[in-house]
Amino acid sequence: MTWFNRQSRLVQLLLLLIPVVNWIVEIVVRWSTFLKKGGFIRLIVCILVTIPSGIVIGWLDCIWVLLFKKLFLQ
Repeated sequence: MTWFNRQSRLVQLLLLLIPVVNWIVEIVVRWSTFLKKGGFIRLIVCILVTIPSGIVIGWLDCIWVLLFKKLFLQ
């Protein structure tokens, strides 16, 4: 998560805009955050991101990063 947050907004948006890259970034960021902080909501989001619907959540995160400069439900 800290690696992702240290990137410029443009790099973050590009990572979340490309479909397969977006899914991989979502999995890595979400699961690493869950392992560090725990929480039921984070676990649910991690499971949702791991299955192929994670690409849709990644695009939602792309819009969320553009508007609020952080990931959705982070």
